[in-house]
Amino acid sequence: MAADDSPAKHTSGRPQLSSMRTSSYLKEHQQYRPPKLSPDNHFGIDTVVEDLQGARISPPKNFSPFNGVPSKDDPPRILEGASHDFTHPNCAPTRGTKSDRLVATLIYKSTSPRTPHVPSPRFPSSNSDIPANLAPTTNIESFPLEPPAAAEPEPLDHLYGSYISPLCVTSFLHLMSTFPLPQGVGESTSSHRCLDDPEHPLVVELTLSPAPSPSYLSLADLRKHELIYRFEREWNVDVVLQRDTLWRRYPRLVVFDMDSTLITQEIIDLLAATITDPPDLGAKVADITSRAMHGELEFDAAFRERVALLKGLPATIFEQLRPVLNITKGVPELLKALKRLGVKTAVLSGGFIPLTGWLAGELGIDHAYANEVVIDDSGHLTGEVKGRIVGRERKQELLLEIAEKEGIALEQVVAVGDGANDLLMLDTAGLGVAWNAKPRVQLEANARLNGASLVDLLYLFGLTSEEVDLLTA
Repeated sequence: MAADDSPAKHTSGRPQLSSMRTSSYLKEHQQYRPPKLSPDNHFGIDTVVEDLQGARISPPKNFSPFNGVPSKDDPPRILEGASHDFTHPNCAPTRGTKSDRLVATLIYKSTSPRTPHVPSPRFPSSNSDIPANLAPTTNIESFPLEPPAAAEPEPLDHLYGSYISPLCVTSFLHLMSTFPLPQGVGESTSSHRCLDDPEHPLVVELTLSPAPSPSYLSLADLRKHELIYRFEREWNVDVVLQRDTLWRRYPRLVVFDMDSTLITQEIIDLLAATITDPPDLGAKVADITSRAMHGELEFDAAFRERVALLKGLPATIFEQLRPVLNITKGVPELLKALKRLGVKTAVLSGGFIPLTGWLAGELGIDHAYANEVVIDDSGHLTGEVKGRIVGRERKQELLLEIAEKEGIALEQVVAVGDGANDLLMLDTAGLGVAWNAKPRVQLEANARLNGASLVDLLYLFGLTSEEVDLLTA
């Protein structure tokens, strides 16, 4: 059979190079082709657009160039290394309105952790390799096997770190969100500042705007709310709530109690301890002092009873006690900082003027008031007190007198004390701080601090640790 009479053979044709011949087969068949270059080897935006051949270049949503005015729906952000929103939670209020911000200062009580037997990533003694905001140990033996008692909340700081952890802050903000806002306000805003260390802060200042509705809960009641106390026990912190006002940041007078505040002892107990006959006198006086400080006894009567037991002591005993006085940690630094800020200071003591006046001179305190004992011709104590006793009412009166004399408004007065005889003074001042105080005083004071150093008081004014170091250097 002739070749041309055979069945047609269906063979694929040989590939032919098109007119767009190039020197590379790969370049010809790859999905992406570089734009064609013009004869003068010019490559610019015009060649790119020409090569797109009608491809869609518009964004999927409406787009308008930024004209310097932030968009309400999509405010501009700085994305490289930082994030910034053009919102105004901490800005001045609009004209004709007033700001209503609440400042909450959270201070971790690092010296008294609720569970000291459990190591913590915040303490130098911990050698855990787990991140600081997670559990501090991989040893299951270290964790409690039984749930806590129903009356006491579970301590959380040993699980999430012995500092103000992010979860601690979140828990507090959630707590505050349960309180109703003022009428007409839809939502609240908050911001925070780590006042000492951004990684593992022991002091964090939170600003909430607006404050919870005062018609529902006043600031005084909010400070005493059971949820606040429970939060403090759970996270081992002190929570200090204050209105964000000018006076909070600029105090002009700070008034201190002396015994168990500026010093760690009670003067009258030190005096009684020097008496050996009868041998139980010191313990008896200390018991009366403790009951008076807890508010179980009326202070003035209890004081006269204790002074009567000191009859016969030589007046030189006050000089002998000077070296024994133990200044509370942080007091010299705190007073130095206050002096550099131009703040006046005073000590109102239920003790005795010979020691109170001497201590005020040593520490550079501007005003000092205390009780004056009667000394007979032989130079011994008669067991009597001259004039009015510096107790609850007298401390309040002296605070008012000093403020008036110095021309200082009570909103700029801070009082610090620990006993029941300090309560009127703490309530009269713009801010009353219970320092490692008795339970009743902790419940009734505007603020409470239970740390190791009185320098913590400066954080309540909004100062950072950097500023505190500058003032105390």
